[in-house]
Amino acid sequence: MFSITIESFIRITTVGFLAYISLIIFLRISGKRTLTKLNAFDLVITVALGSTLSTILLSKDVSLLEGLTALTLLILMQFIMTFIAVRFEKFNKLIKSEPRLLYLRGEFLERAMKKERISKNEILQAVRNKGIGGLEEVKAVVLETDGSLSIIKGELEDTLPELGGKMPTSKRSG
Repeated sequence: MFSITIESFIRITTVGFLAYISLIIFLRISGKRTLTKLNAFDLVITVALGSTLSTILLSKDVSLLEGLTALTLLILMQFIMTFIAVRFEKFNKLIKSEPRLLYLRGEFLERAMKKERISKNEILQAVRNKGIGGLEEVKAVVLETDGSLSIIKGELEDTLPELGGKMPTSKRSG
């Protein structure tokens, strides 16, 4: 359990080094978008890449070439999906969620919070994490496509209309 053979050590270090260098090269070729966490789809790819690298390192049943093929396939699929998504709005909507307004000018939007399964306490935690002492400083809170909560302190400009018209009509500015 706590022992390692010299053969295992050499395999892990050699394959680990080569797989790591290969992954860096693949990521540099594929571009910055491959590792962004803009939505749930991106998070899945990032976790899958890490899991695949781990399997390459620790499983004697997976050769370096098989592992590199798997990494290439994941990166290629992510590239293809994002390539299509930025060109076809319907496809983009199919694979990605929309941001959701959860709090606006002093009012928690209960229906949206229930739909997204976000509690008031979680919103308050996000506010505190931004170093904000109270909701009176907050104009809006948005659940973003990557699952993070954006806290908007300043005037509500042109970012909220992109929420698919989900702003309550009684609370619109202007």
